Amino acid sequence: MSAVEEEDRETASFPGQRPPRASVGSHRIEEEIFGKAYDPRTVRRIWAFVQPYRLKIYLSVAAVLVFTITQLAIPLIIGRAIDIGMTEGGTATNLLWAVVSFAVVVVVNFAASWVQESEVGQVAENVLFDMRRAMFAQLQRVSLSFMDKTEVGRLMSRLQGDVNSMQEFLETSVISVGDMVLLFGIVVVLLTLDFRLGLLTLSTMPILFIVRIFWLPPAKRAFWAAHETNSITAGAMAEGINGVRTVQNLDRQKVNFELYDDKAFNNLQTQLTGSRFAQVMVPIVDSLTGIAMAIVVVVGGSLVLNGSLEIGVIVAFIFYIQRFFDPIRSLTMQYSIMQRAMTSGRRITEVLDVPSSINDKPDAVTLTRDMDGSVEFRDVVFGYSPGRPVLKNVSFTVKPGETVALVGPTGSGKTSAMSLVHRFYEVDSGAVLVGGHDVRDVTQQSLGEQVAMVLQEPFLFTGSIFDNIRYNKASATREQVINAAVAVGAHDFIMRIPGGYDSILEQRGSNLSLGQRQLLSFARALVADAKILVLDEATANIDSYTERQIQKALLTLLEGRTGMVIAHRLATIRGADRIIVLQNGEMIETGNHDELMEKNGLYAKLYNMNYSSFDDIPDDLVAQANPRTAST
Repeated sequence: MSAVEEEDRETASFPGQRPPRASVGSHRIEEEIFGKAYDPRTVRRIWAFVQPYRLKIYLSVAAVLVFTITQLAIPLIIGRAIDIGMTEGGTATNLLWAVVSFAVVVVVNFAASWVQESEVGQVAENVLFDMRRAMFAQLQRVSLSFMDKTEVGRLMSRLQGDVNSMQEFLETSVISVGDMVLLFGIVVVLLTLDFRLGLLTLSTMPILFIVRIFWLPPAKRAFWAAHETNSITAGAMAEGINGVRTVQNLDRQKVNFELYDDKAFNNLQTQLTGSRFAQVMVPIVDSLTGIAMAIVVVVGGSLVLNGSLEIGVIVAFIFYIQRFFDPIRSLTMQYSIMQRAMTSGRRITEVLDVPSSINDKPDAVTLTRDMDGSVEFRDVVFGYSPGRPVLKNVSFTVKPGETVALVGPTGSGKTSAMSLVHRFYEVDSGAVLVGGHDVRDVTQQSLGEQVAMVLQEPFLFTGSIFDNIRYNKASATREQVINAAVAVGAHDFIMRIPGGYDSILEQRGSNLSLGQRQLLSFARALVADAKILVLDEATANIDSYTERQIQKALLTLLEGRTGMVIAHRLATIRGADRIIVLQNGEMIETGNHDELMEKNGLYAKLYNMNYSSFDDIPDDLVAQANPRTAST
């Protein structure tokens, strides 16, 4: 049997399911939905978040106990009142006492319920708030190597779905204490009121436990399948929405609908199966409740007729039987909730425990604006996976104020080298020095302040243009932001947008063109006023007119700064002081444009294949890519 057939067979393991007709991408999400009902380590980690609010938890538990006691007292008061009313010696005073007692118990019951609900709700929301803050803060600190290997969807599932599971658990866990006390209290009261009738009433309990033994395993599998297919369907919908442009461009609407329809149908079948398992217990419990009440009516009625039992006791029995199976049903649900919560709690702690591979040393140096701005690679070896180096013994030096371009085929290690300057990753061996300091010996904050990066596809955040430009320097004034925009040629198009600098950008700046977004990222880098500027193919996907604007912006950006540039455009490369050519992670050539062309090596071949079509770019524009070239 093939792997595909095996997967289809597993998918169709529940009645009514059908295997999908086709599949695209990895939509099968394996998740552990039901874990241990109690995991001590997870409970300890969760308690660390709950502990600041433990006084509220204690108050809630006390309120639940009071609420449970009043629930037990109400049937006794009602039964006693009936017996008093039917007794010849019953007086108005006794009846008034019963009414007052009932009113007091109801008021206390209401107050206890209100305290419990409000306190538990506040604790749950505060704990979830603290969890989300801790997880988000941790994800902001973790190294990019972790983010590279982790699906964003899984992280969002943990931030949202798993935290919501914890909310459900926290809100119901205190109530489960009351359910256990109520169940135990009902048993005690029934046996106390009449031991023989109590035993007969409780004789239905073994039947319920036997049914649950056979019901729970297939029910858990059905619930797991329903959750899994729901995740798959949600993922397919998200993918279809995110890729709607490609879908419409390739005229794949009908095919994608069929793919989604298969997954939605499977989800429908598993949800129906899960609902049937959930609903089957309701008639069983109702039937057992009816049997217990019939026992009370028949046996208890005969005892009343014989004069050996008061009718008020029979009434109390009926009330207790009606409430007897409620805590059982609640505890059953709580058991599943606890299982999910333990699994969710473990996944949350896994995020909180993700080690940060990039940390400041205790004696880390703080880079200042006075540093010279030099960059040096000393025999750098680096790879994303052990034993598979991307950079192999790379050594070069970028002098202060010098502009160096990195050129090479795809996969040669250009972007990796740029990432090491900002210490997004740790080198395997060798060292990367910035301003004469090993990046491992300086604080990450000061390194980020002195190294600004402009990427090929700039990321703009939802918010105003003003806030995006001053994103990495929140103290920047409006005048500084406007001056930066004017310097890079972004001011004019900003002012043409309704709202100007206060205009709100849509998701990732989608209401701007790529060139406009790139100019905003240039303005952001200028406001940051970093000593070193890293350009990662910042001019790769723009038109010639916008390139002219960006080349002018480069003149301003690189003035007085050290520049490291990955570029596919001729003007940027020819204007560099020096060009470093990488291939398969090794530096094979270095020199300026003319020197490398004379060598007739890899650079010359790349230039002739990819860059010669840009020979019509004027020399003055080429010179603008480097302020020193322009000045000479």
